Amino acid sequence: MDGQPVHHHLGVSAFANYAVMDARGLVAVGNDVPPEVAAVLGCAVLTGGGALRNAAGASGSEDVAIVGLGGVGMAALLVAVGQRTTGKILAIDANEDKLAVALELGADAACTPQEVAGRGAEIAIEAAGHPRAFETALAATAVGGTLVTVGLPAPGAMSAIEPLSLTAGARTIIGGYMGSALPANDIPYYEGLWRAGRLPVQKLVRTRPMEQINEALDELAEGRSVRQVLLP
Repeated sequence: MDGQPVHHHLGVSAFANYAVMDARGLVAVGNDVPPEVAAVLGCAVLTGGGALRNAAGASGSEDVAIVGLGGVGMAALLVAVGQRTTGKILAIDANEDKLAVALELGADAACTPQEVAGRGAEIAIEAAGHPRAFETALAATAVGGTLVTVGLPAPGAMSAIEPLSLTAGARTIIGGYMGSALPANDIPYYEGLWRAGRLPVQKLVRTRPMEQINEALDELAEGRSVRQVLLP
């Protein structure tokens, strides 16, 4: 602009009025999908749902434990509920209010990290991005089960693992960046679930006008909201 380079954040030009996009980075959704729903389908749902469907290969019959009930964790919960057949869903977080929301959204049980002992699931999803959350998710992974970690901890953060628990318990640990997703395939799937009423992501979203961006970021930093979408 005016002879000077303009840089954008993470390739998405966040908060810009206009953006030039590569067509390969776009996935069309129906005109009936509200912007705040589409925004979540392409981010939190893609990551949390992909951890289940792509990385862990969940079919709906497995018991699932989800550690960290932020936007990604709650999205993983909704996808697990939406495609569930016989599996049970355990929600885990240190925030009691979020545990209550998880139960309202369809979790069969909810507990704090201190209450995980004795509970186990075939698939565990770590969505908090904290070393202790990773350790909690591993503790919640049943014998023969799979842990998928999608949280982004600080660089250099370390977790402690007892190798014997992996070998003797035949447990698998998988990393899933952005849910190991192929957006062109995955987003239409989630759009279909939403349209069928089986993925009510609008329940996770609070919309705000752009003028309230500072308040929105404060709530995010303090863990008082799940997902906020800023509208013009």
